[in-house]
Amino acid sequence: MAPHTVVPADEFHKAIVRKSPPYSKESGIPAAQNEVPARRSINSSPPGSPLRVFPADGIETTYELIQWVAKKYGDKPALGSRKIIKIHEETKLVKKIVDGQETTVPKKWNYFELSPYTFVTYKELLDEVNILGAALKHLEVSLLENYAATSAKWMTMALAANSQSIPIATAYDTLGEEGLTHSLVETEANAVFTDASLLPTLVRPLTKATKVRYVIYKDEPKDSHITAINEAHPGIKLMSIEELYDLGKANPALPNPPKREDLCCIMYTSGSTGTPKGVVLLHKNVIAAVSGADGAIDGAVTEQDYLLAYLPLAHILEFVFELACLFWGGTLGYGTVKTISDSSVRNCKGDIAEFRPTIMVGVPAVWETVRKGILSKVHAQGSAVSKVFWAAYHAKSFMQSWRIPGSGVLDAAIFKKVKEATGGRLRVVFNGGAAISKDTQQFISTVICPMIIGYGLTETAAMCTVMSPQQHTIGTVGAPTTCVDIKLVDVPENGYLSTNHPPQGEVLIKGEAVSKEYYLNEKETKAAFTEDGWFRTGDIGEWAPNGHLKLIDRKKNLVKTLNGEYIALEKVESIYRTCSIVANIMVYADADHVKPIAVIVPAEPAFLKLAKEKGLADKQIGELVHNRTLCKVVLDQLLEAGKKGGLAGIELICGVVIDDEEWTPQNGLVTAAQKLQRKKIFDANKKAILQAFKEDS
Repeated sequence: MAPHTVVPADEFHKAIVRKSPPYSKESGIPAAQNEVPARRSINSSPPGSPLRVFPADGIETTYELIQWVAKKYGDKPALGSRKIIKIHEETKLVKKIVDGQETTVPKKWNYFELSPYTFVTYKELLDEVNILGAALKHLEVSLLENYAATSAKWMTMALAANSQSIPIATAYDTLGEEGLTHSLVETEANAVFTDASLLPTLVRPLTKATKVRYVIYKDEPKDSHITAINEAHPGIKLMSIEELYDLGKANPALPNPPKREDLCCIMYTSGSTGTPKGVVLLHKNVIAAVSGADGAIDGAVTEQDYLLAYLPLAHILEFVFELACLFWGGTLGYGTVKTISDSSVRNCKGDIAEFRPTIMVGVPAVWETVRKGILSKVHAQGSAVSKVFWAAYHAKSFMQSWRIPGSGVLDAAIFKKVKEATGGRLRVVFNGGAAISKDTQQFISTVICPMIIGYGLTETAAMCTVMSPQQHTIGTVGAPTTCVDIKLVDVPENGYLSTNHPPQGEVLIKGEAVSKEYYLNEKETKAAFTEDGWFRTGDIGEWAPNGHLKLIDRKKNLVKTLNGEYIALEKVESIYRTCSIVANIMVYADADHVKPIAVIVPAEPAFLKLAKEKGLADKQIGELVHNRTLCKVVLDQLLEAGKKGGLAGIELICGVVIDDEEWTPQNGLVTAAQKLQRKKIFDANKKAILQAFKEDS
């Protein structure tokens, strides 16, 4: 299918009308003595009146949304996918230190060969939703659990279930057996949608999840995987999504549309601090979130846009943003973290080069990788090229800050190749999921396109604040979306008070996008939700002069050190993460020591380059992470980044531990949303951390 016309990035940026602050206003809600008055978006309803909760007339549920867009956009391409043609397996020998001894072990890498994108139109999507919905009704499915990687079929199955008023529950495709079992048992799901490759991980959970009657899968499964489930669970019916589609065609049924107050989704948190909690999201919550995203973006995304979709759909940010993209009439192209770049594929382009998105949503780890990749290529071309690059960078930053025209000349002359590496059409990117450093936001905004910051939680259907391109600012998380009110409440034990200058406090959110409860979890519900509907985020904020929210701390990740001073772990990690040597980082502090320790996963190109400079080119990462000379140099680089980022003396690390194992959801060291599993990382590096503290003392 031929792609539709795309507005060139430079024309888009010229068309943006910069809006003047303030970007938020008081909501008119009476404030208690220990509170900062609630604020709402300047684009929202007048103070004291109801918030905006519908993206358009006639859209109150996800099914009404898909009906509306099919009618409006018809034959425009909606969802695009690629097929795996072949998996290329390559084996390399790597050296590691095991129990103090050097050993060489084989390690396998898989590289994917993929087809070009093929698309379904908005009309075709609605037809598929109705047919699959009819099949689910015929099977008497009461709740569908989506346990699969992000794909067009994931979204289609969710909408199909909703077409028959069937709620869904979500589980990350990297979720361990314990978490998967918990969600299946707690929701009493009687059907599961999954990927063929994930069938083996269902065998044990299905022993306890006795309500499951159907397992629906996409892609081609191995015969052994089918046999394993059939033998262990003969009462469960296995079928492909193609078989489900045929069943729906053979048993047509009218849709049974849900109502606003009906359950849409039980979305499980990523479980970084214990057993995942199921957040109850009604259709009115999800649709209010789409409305909030639309009001905040303020026309910046249109039906001419292409969104690369690769983050987990089991994460609320991706789920709501994809629904919003459909509302705007854009085209979604699905990819994966494994195939997003050219380096991870063979005989084809990576997803970003093939799809050439105009819009992209990412988490800090993605943008840090992009920034470091650009800088490594610049520095590899020598000092002359590097000087020209940085001169252009600072010139463009200055021009943007003072709104001086003409920066397009620098884009064409200096930054063109950088832009082409991300497809050449990106005109705005979004960061969510966690805090990102101001330096990285500034870098991406300068050399590629404006980076827009958003802030939200599963409990608020991803809607708290979003920064529109018209309000682009460095260092804040934007203004409240048009569907929520936000207030700050005193946290006296940590010194965050409404009487401070500026006023500070815990961020509380209220609005139709906000859930009212955790599924079957009264204790956690009472702890997180107030009786009058406010959700306690646990984040500490203050209002910037322009009306944007600034996040300055996190209650749960405040650690008191030996001297009685507090360290905000996530804040300092966002600063240290800008260091070129860092691929991932966890800062550890406790009450027995004055200063923190950093545990890092090194960025391999920068780390190997550093080793070469120190005369260690013949060594591999498994050996290098234990080299005391390199550790000292890495520590110095981290300290330099910390001081440059304005960290206080108490926040400067006293030692560094280098981990040669990548932190992935598969090994349990990060969640599927890339949040650190702090206890597991500490346990895996405990001996080295304690040794680093000992050497410092």
